[in-house]
Amino acid sequence: MISKKLLVLFLLSCFSVVAQQKITVEEIYTGAFRAKGMDELQSMKNTNQYTVLNSDRASRTQQIDLYDFATLKKVSTLIDTKSYKELAEGIDSYTFSNDEKQILIANNTAPIFRHSFTADYYLYNLTTKNLTKVLEKVQEPTISPDGTKICFAKENNLFVYDILTKAITQVTTDGKKNAIINGITDWVYEEEFAFVRAFDWSADSKKIAFIRFDESEVPEFSMNIFQKNLYPTVETFKYPKAGEKNAVVSLHVYDVNSKSKKDINLGNYSDFYIARMKWTNDANVLSAQVLNRHQDNLDLIFVDGTTGTAKVVLNEKDKAYVDVTDNLTFLKDNSFIWTSEKDGFNHIYLYDKTGKLKNQVTKGNWEVTSYYGFDDKTKTVFYQSVENGSIVRDVYKISLDGKNKVKLSQQVGTNAATFSPDFTYFINTYSSSKVPATYTLNNSKDGKQTQSIVDNVALSDKLKKYDLPNKEFFELTTEKGNKLNAWMIKPKDFDATKKYPVFMFQYSGPGSQQVANHWLDTNDMWFMMLSQQGYIIACVDGRGTGFKGAAFKKVTQKELGKYEVEDQIDAAKVIGNYAYVDKSRIGIFGWSYGGFMASNCIMKGADVFKMAIAVAPVTNWRFYDSVYTERYMQTPQENASGYDENSPINHVSKLKGNFLLIHGTADDNVHVQNSMQMIEALVQANKQFDWAIYPDKNHGIYGGKTRIQLFNKMTNFIKEKL
Repeated sequence: MISKKLLVLFLLSCFSVVAQQKITVEEIYTGAFRAKGMDELQSMKNTNQYTVLNSDRASRTQQIDLYDFATLKKVSTLIDTKSYKELAEGIDSYTFSNDEKQILIANNTAPIFRHSFTADYYLYNLTTKNLTKVLEKVQEPTISPDGTKICFAKENNLFVYDILTKAITQVTTDGKKNAIINGITDWVYEEEFAFVRAFDWSADSKKIAFIRFDESEVPEFSMNIFQKNLYPTVETFKYPKAGEKNAVVSLHVYDVNSKSKKDINLGNYSDFYIARMKWTNDANVLSAQVLNRHQDNLDLIFVDGTTGTAKVVLNEKDKAYVDVTDNLTFLKDNSFIWTSEKDGFNHIYLYDKTGKLKNQVTKGNWEVTSYYGFDDKTKTVFYQSVENGSIVRDVYKISLDGKNKVKLSQQVGTNAATFSPDFTYFINTYSSSKVPATYTLNNSKDGKQTQSIVDNVALSDKLKKYDLPNKEFFELTTEKGNKLNAWMIKPKDFDATKKYPVFMFQYSGPGSQQVANHWLDTNDMWFMMLSQQGYIIACVDGRGTGFKGAAFKKVTQKELGKYEVEDQIDAAKVIGNYAYVDKSRIGIFGWSYGGFMASNCIMKGADVFKMAIAVAPVTNWRFYDSVYTERYMQTPQENASGYDENSPINHVSKLKGNFLLIHGTADDNVHVQNSMQMIEALVQANKQFDWAIYPDKNHGIYGGKTRIQLFNKMTNFIKEKL
């Protein structure tokens, strides 16, 4: 007969098993573990305040609320959608005029590609409380600095809307789909140079500079759109693949008063990119960053807005490539701050208005990861860096002369800052692999916290019942001696005497990072779920990834997929030799560049990996776009062997393990052509594999229940094959 004591122990053990709740894919992809944040947080320019877009779910209304930086108290509600039936659809985004007396509000947003969209726009006057619908289905409307006009793009042309008279002036007339674009970037610029608005107002509101794209000679790519129609429709757009013709770009300046246009001769360039363009503080001086096609030479050019004369003020060269900077900041005297990795690490530099170097502001074997701003009163620069290790982020301030450096962030993990206009305070966003995002108010003198704004204690409490394991960070050294950042998630009931299967995840693209000490994303929650089912999850950032200096990042030049694949195979061998790992059961997964890598690993590392899942992979760099691919590979005409020797499509005969290939048919980025040609190559090599095609889904493969079905499919594949 069982004793009472044993019965109690038995019941307690049963209870503890029940108490550890299992994560499901359905929970992950319906937002059950989503952290709270501060939506559309914007720091004001003219007052020491900030705004946040708040939502009232009960009344289905939204408010743009104004808060005081010093006290965090709400000053006022600038606009509430419940008072304006025109905003029944809600507020998608908003921007202020320079004087912050008008707000341009977007709704009815319709996405085009990754960053681009059309929307309807309303102008709200904070003094009169009048809301006026000003524009329909337009792109990138931007209020002039003097607050009197709005420049916008529609159907590949530029226009100017006069706020007082409501009159619209057409700036360009030659815009045409798949031929000429004015003031908006083409597909490849949007994707790889990461900007859409290719026009800018001068400081005095008298001129508009814009880039014109002539893409008439760029080859076209077409995708079938199936939907539920009897006949599919065809989406056709210009997409320059590696080695093919790019759009011909030109720079122009439009005079708003005279309605005349000046063409700018940038110099003796051929086959070049205008990767950035913005007016300086001098209303007559325009800046442009011009890259050659190889992207190993960058010129910062100043253009005289009246004469159109162009002059190179700064030049950067690199044996591999030069990164475009978004941190170009003009000071009052038109001297400027610039970031560059010319000394081997990304740092902040100060130049005078003629382009002469005055000072390197930050120095060291670490990288500046964000530039936050410059306080002219105290001559202080604020920035984020990896000075305390490449997997963490800290906030700093430093004098313009490179002295008096102060670390402002307090906690170990990932810190990011939004500063008040006078730089007295900053809102610090902090998270780590153990702590979900917290938003606090800190003073900029020493970084001390003055108040908590938003925390995610409720999420932390909710997760306690799941009893999740920790993400363990470590440095893995391969047999070749390469030291690589890594993390591992072990099952919570880990037993070092057992042998576990290992599922590896990576992305591996140039300058990327997956091993970072921040809060868990949806992928991480999926990995936690897999750990609950007895798998060890591991991630290794191989050579070519970022934040460890230019030499580490650029070692993969002209050979994408060689050293990165070597490192994943070598890392899998190291992990396979751990006493608690079953080396015959190692799998690997990746999406996009990670899918390219996972495909290569199951082929080239056929004796190391038992299975692989590749989602939306590049299978041959010849199929991918010119700007990204040629930055690292040059053209196929110049570097045929670099393209072919490291493309998984050319190694299908080596496949031994279990391979799952996944793609969306409406992927405008990595075309489904990559997977279709890979499938044919595998078929002709007489290899068995699994595949899934998602109709009308883009590179993200989402919408409705798509993610739930996709991640359940991948989970089942792992359970069956690993």
